[in-house]
Amino acid sequence: MNEDRSESEDPRAAIAELLALLDLEQIEENLYRGQSGSVGWRRVYGGQVLAQALVAGIRSVVAERFVHSLHGYFILPGDLKIPIVYEVENLRDGGSFSTRRVKAIQHGRVIFVMVASFHKNEAGLDHAAAMPDVPGPHELENARELFSGKMVDLLQSMQQFWKRFLPIEFRPVDISRYLDRSRREAAQQIWFKAVDKLPDAAEVHAGILAYASDFALLETALAPHGKLLSDPDVRLASLDHALWLHRPVRVDEWLLYSLDSPSTSGARGFCRGQIFKEDGTLVASTAQEGLMRIG
Repeated sequence: MNEDRSESEDPRAAIAELLALLDLEQIEENLYRGQSGSVGWRRVYGGQVLAQALVAGIRSVVAERFVHSLHGYFILPGDLKIPIVYEVENLRDGGSFSTRRVKAIQHGRVIFVMVASFHKNEAGLDHAAAMPDVPGPHELENARELFSGKMVDLLQSMQQFWKRFLPIEFRPVDISRYLDRSRREAAQQIWFKAVDKLPDAAEVHAGILAYASDFALLETALAPHGKLLSDPDVRLASLDHALWLHRPVRVDEWLLYSLDSPSTSGARGFCRGQIFKEDGTLVASTAQEGLMRIG
């Protein structure tokens, strides 16, 4: 499999830019400032705000406790032109758990709010769902091969959507839904990983996992309706996002994102996901509801 990337898609440069986005500037106790990177949209990518808010929360908690869950609400679109300020509020430091509320602020207004819970490492019962039986990442074509081969006739807007996420390589298991408008099951699987080696810090991997977890989640709800994210009559916007981290994870190793959408109604779509290591270990789960307007 040809893994080469063009000079304009240098993996080290792409990862360096993403790490810089997550390396927040501390401007006061429990107050941080983050910059924004464009993925080609007029507003800030929701996964970036989610990841930066998580990093701010992690930095306010002792190292012996690590995030196990977060729940966030997207309130206003983010402005790409100015920094985002993250205000961390300490809600609780108990015997085993810590809880933080993080507000993302621009133009004096809250654009995103998140509550995250942190837990010290403890032994306990252990079971997990099984990974779907799908082809492995090395059996699939990368984006460059897809867009010069089977997907060469795909709408340019959709090609650009996939190519904008340079720090993360995504390999969809089934590309057929991008090639025809057949109505199909509200489910998909996508392999992903960072395009280059990452530092070992758990904060980095949790942040980038949060960043990637917003990708393609809401889009899954379009499949039963024969619609694509790039369709001019489709309007999608994330309303909330939840992420549970079950086990340690490295995002510079292949992960399978298994997505489904149990319901769409009332101009809202509900989607959920499970994230597995290549050996089948379940490492994280997600859920999201979003605005879905057609026309």
